[in-house]
Amino acid sequence: MKTIIGLCSALAFGLTQASQAADLRVYTYDSFVSEWGPGPQLEQAFEAQCGCDLEYVAVEDGVSILNRLRIEGENNKADVILGIDDGLSVDTRATGLIEPHGLSISPLRQELAWQDDSFVPFDFGYFAFIYDSSKISQPVTSLRALIESDASVIYQDPRTSTPGQGLMMWVKAVYGDEAPAAWQQLSRHTVTVTKGWWEAYSLFLAGDADYVLSYNTSPAYHVVAENKTQYRAAPFSEGHVAQIELAAITSTSQNKDLGRDFLQFLVSPQAQAIIPVTNWMLPVIDNVELPPVFGELISPQRIGFSAEEAGASRQQWLREWRSSAAQ
Repeated sequence: MKTIIGLCSALAFGLTQASQAADLRVYTYDSFVSEWGPGPQLEQAFEAQCGCDLEYVAVEDGVSILNRLRIEGENNKADVILGIDDGLSVDTRATGLIEPHGLSISPLRQELAWQDDSFVPFDFGYFAFIYDSSKISQPVTSLRALIESDASVIYQDPRTSTPGQGLMMWVKAVYGDEAPAAWQQLSRHTVTVTKGWWEAYSLFLAGDADYVLSYNTSPAYHVVAENKTQYRAAPFSEGHVAQIELAAITSTSQNKDLGRDFLQFLVSPQAQAIIPVTNWMLPVIDNVELPPVFGELISPQRIGFSAEEAGASRQQWLREWRSSAAQ
């Protein structure tokens, strides 16, 4: 026990020293900084460019980044937050802890229609339900068909997960005032609702459900990294809700110039070539060379709500989900 306590103390001291030494501290999410995520490669590339020390502080999900920022307030230690999505941008701005970046961002992909002056997109994708085509030969073709089926489903909690929040907006966009009844119907064949994306996807890969909420880009990972082609995204006739992942500078940062350099780096051709094949999302700039499988992904019609609409209605939609999905 003493050995374990001593080791933990040494690690804590080491982490404290590393935190003090870092030139740029970035709040992000767990999978981004994993050994297979984009974090390590981006860190190495940016540090080589800036001659600085970048440190990640990881939490579970984009929602958790916002929650941490709210809890810490002006005592937060972040120079940059990375992993908030467009659906959370209004609530994040409302903390008063984000400031305009002042950058002239090179043209982004037209389908993003991005004009915000505080948040910089670094990747995007569409929420989709993934299935194993070796087990399901005729997948559902709409959100209504999935909800009205008896297929087993795993999705993520919208209170803690951006995909879960995306599904909440998706159900609301398709069902409108009938959303409570849709949640009740879905709950009858939901295996579990997980806190984050990785737990849900792992359970799906273990065979615990027919469908899992993920992204239209998820099949690309299996093809490129595993040479497996059976995992596919089901295209839904109503359209799909998009997720644009964002980075921003905190108003409390002690190194804002370096933070701006990092945001500019995120949309550079070098960074944009790394992100799609490590974070398994789509690049936000054109002319990024990608593995051929990216050309085979579903390209959905985009539906949903503006960031302002999502920010104004999120709490109401969450209450609606909690009261209906639990029945």
